[in-house]
Amino acid sequence: MTRPTFHLVPTEVWAAADPAEPYRAASLADEGFIHCTDGSEELVATANRHFAADPREYLVLTIDLDRVAVPWRVEDARRVYPHVYGPIPRAAILGRSRMVRDADGRFLRIGERAA
Repeated sequence: MTRPTFHLVPTEVWAAADPAEPYRAASLADEGFIHCTDGSEELVATANRHFAADPREYLVLTIDLDRVAVPWRVEDARRVYPHVYGPIPRAAILGRSRMVRDADGRFLRIGERAA
């Protein structure tokens, strides 16, 4: 069974990470967990709320929470923001794709192209 969720990461951060090691977002050291978002619409809203002013290119990682070997919990009232309490094994990362922005820097839905 697959339990997918999404995680946003700056492309340069992903490129600098050791591909032989589990993925560790900066929030793991700072907050004790890695932020994820359920649902593509919620992902875009999260990206625009937190990262629209950040000009860096972003990737979205699709993660299978069933393959994550560390605890994870959904702790928000709306039940859309899983927190992963440890590094994410590379085998749990099902894919990655670039987050596209419009001319104003706002993120677009996954698969949508800028005009």
